[in-house]
Amino acid sequence: MTAPTWTLDPTHSSISFAVRHMVFAKVRGRFSTFAGTIAPDASDLEHATIQATIDTTSIDTGVSDRDAHLRSADFFDVEQFPHMRFESTRIVDNGSGRFTIHGALTIKDVTHDVALDATFGGQAQDPWGNTRVAFSATTSIDRRDFGLTWNQVLEAGGVLVGERIDIELDVQAVQAAASDADSDAAAAVA
Repeated sequence: MTAPTWTLDPTHSSISFAVRHMVFAKVRGRFSTFAGTIAPDASDLEHATIQATIDTTSIDTGVSDRDAHLRSADFFDVEQFPHMRFESTRIVDNGSGRFTIHGALTIKDVTHDVALDATFGGQAQDPWGNTRVAFSATTSIDRRDFGLTWNQVLEAGGVLVGERIDIELDVQAVQAAASDADSDAAAAVA
């Protein structure tokens, strides 16, 4: 029997970021549309593979003009690159529910290795009988590494947009039901 895949639940998950603005302040935003899987077993993360796709057009900083600029060719160029992707390459169990998730992050067709510091939040059954797991994770990237280089020098010194992007994820994943084929195979064995 094939182990079921776990699917990210976007209604109970968030992908957010923060970046320095004018050197001394922070601007925060999020991506509202994304999908992902954990296979074969989210409760055994060290032996799992994580894949996620984020819709870059769904960027939301709460300011429509800024969001339009972030979608433009100056930043994400969403017409050419409507998605960014992450795929884990190795997951290290650091003990006490803490993990380091190594993986390849692709933005604008530029791929770099990143490492996320992750914490396992737990596993439980929801009121509808679905098994869920929760994780939180953080990482930081230099946006210039991915071709997000637009900036403006400030008259007082410094730049308008910081180079370091702090990323925070809070995700729930739901265990998929075994396929009919798997159920039939299990019944035949029994």
